[in-house]
Amino acid sequence: MSQSLKIAFAKELNQGKLLFYKGNLDLSFYHFERAHILSQPFYGRHVKSHWWMLRVGINRLDLRETAGQIIRIIGSAGSLIGKYPIGNTGGANVSPFKPMPIPEDLKVYFN
Repeated sequence: MSQSLKIAFAKELNQGKLLFYKGNLDLSFYHFERAHILSQPFYGRHVKSHWWMLRVGINRLDLRETAGQIIRIIGSAGSLIGKYPIGNTGGANVSPFKPMPIPEDLKVYFN
């Protein structure tokens, strides 16, 4: 993982945490989705992004998101063998197998 990608991931994850602790769950989830996109190739970070999405689901009392994140945490093992849908935002509102477009501002980290 390049240093710039590590920094971008940490920035998104930390922004999500800050907003989470302030009670802004919607915006925190957005940053956890961006952290997820950046972390997919890296197992530990990938799991960490799903962990924080799980915490949002629990705090929202959202059973679908909570269950979906538990499944995705297990499925994050795909990162270990290079099997993951590029660009997928990681929320339970999308298929865990669906590739998605990478946001323009994050594409630079994948070149």
